[in-house]
Amino acid sequence: MEQKLIMMVVLLVLALATATAFTAEYVRPPPRKTLHFPWNPKPSSHPQQVHVSFAGDKHIRVTWVTNDESSPSIVEYGISPKNYSFKAQGESTSYSYFLYSSGKIHHTVIGPLEDDTLYFYRCGEEDPDFQLKTPPSQFPITFAVAGDLGQTEWTKSTLDHIEQCKYDVHLLPGDLSYADYMQHKWDTFGDLVQPLASSRPWMVTQGNHEKENIPILKDGFISYNSRWKMPYEESGSSSNLYYSFEVAGVHTLMLGSYTDYDKYSDQYNWLKADLSKVDRERTPWLVVLFHVPWYNSNNAHQGEGDEMMAAMEPLLYAAGVDIVFAGHVHAYERSKRAYNGKSDPCGAVHITIGDGGNREGLAHKYREPEPEWSIFREASFGHGELKIMNSTHALWSWHRNDDDEQVRSDQVWLTSLIGSQCLAEKSREQRKILSEP
Repeated sequence: MEQKLIMMVVLLVLALATATAFTAEYVRPPPRKTLHFPWNPKPSSHPQQVHVSFAGDKHIRVTWVTNDESSPSIVEYGISPKNYSFKAQGESTSYSYFLYSSGKIHHTVIGPLEDDTLYFYRCGEEDPDFQLKTPPSQFPITFAVAGDLGQTEWTKSTLDHIEQCKYDVHLLPGDLSYADYMQHKWDTFGDLVQPLASSRPWMVTQGNHEKENIPILKDGFISYNSRWKMPYEESGSSSNLYYSFEVAGVHTLMLGSYTDYDKYSDQYNWLKADLSKVDRERTPWLVVLFHVPWYNSNNAHQGEGDEMMAAMEPLLYAAGVDIVFAGHVHAYERSKRAYNGKSDPCGAVHITIGDGGNREGLAHKYREPEPEWSIFREASFGHGELKIMNSTHALWSWHRNDDDEQVRSDQVWLTSLIGSQCLAEKSREQRKILSEP
């Protein structure tokens, strides 16, 4: 009943939207099957969908769901199994969406924690025991990167490959569960990623599939914001849709493609303020994530990022951003350093990695001729690994899911702008742009 009611509303909204909206034409191949999750009843107090994220310096937020309204938002933790030296009390929330009511969603911040240390913890004073490895405070550090995950057999293949890499933090540039109004799919997605997301920080930003907006009836992002709370308050943001964090020597900004970004918006002003506080001596690498790519030679989603690019790219250029990750396009592409639509040695490297395994399949068709700024492009599912070795050098590799085997298909050494003349030349420009009212 719930599914039929929601689908009727969604179809009505989509029918109205087609009168005014235009979608780029491209053909996707048949995707792999959606994963089937058999019913597996658990006690109502059993912690489910456990995942962790940063919550400020040396602190981690533990999030989980229970079906027991009386379950406490308590996390016990320590450095040996079943021996919990510390305890933290958190908060909880819940939401309803038509006939669906979520479980009790717990958010509890633990810390201060030691760097590069294995912790054992449990949620709500209930077993099982989970393990969490905190990231190092200094280089080297490794990020796993994959967007547009979904819940298909390709998703499972990507997650299996990510599990094999020794990463410290996972970065996800939008489109998580592909629930698309079917709220129980948020629950199955949480269970699917729990083995990885409960053991390393998962830092995410929103994509179009998180919107779930129904005009007049439902505001967008209620599911996403309730379940995936990120450190927006800790980074001075007023919205869970954009925030920043620092780890080791990397300052990372997670921006919102689906909230206001013009020069009069809260996000724009927050971005200026955040960039103006970046200390490149402490964090020589500057990385940005958002969902809709600015540099995209695929036929899919052409031009969708142009307005955000026009508003915000000058800020990122002035600050000397090194790498920009995006999703949305279900393929992989890496650019040269670029700015204003063309190669620029002082611009950012743009990487589209919306190839995590979603149910919509791949975007095979690319525009010809290939733009001069595009170096590598391929329509395959996979994930990326960014190994930042020191303040100046990082190794980027993209791993294709080739018949379920992990195949390294693209690899390149990247150099931070901290060691170039670009940053020195930009210092005056940066102060001017970032200080303008």
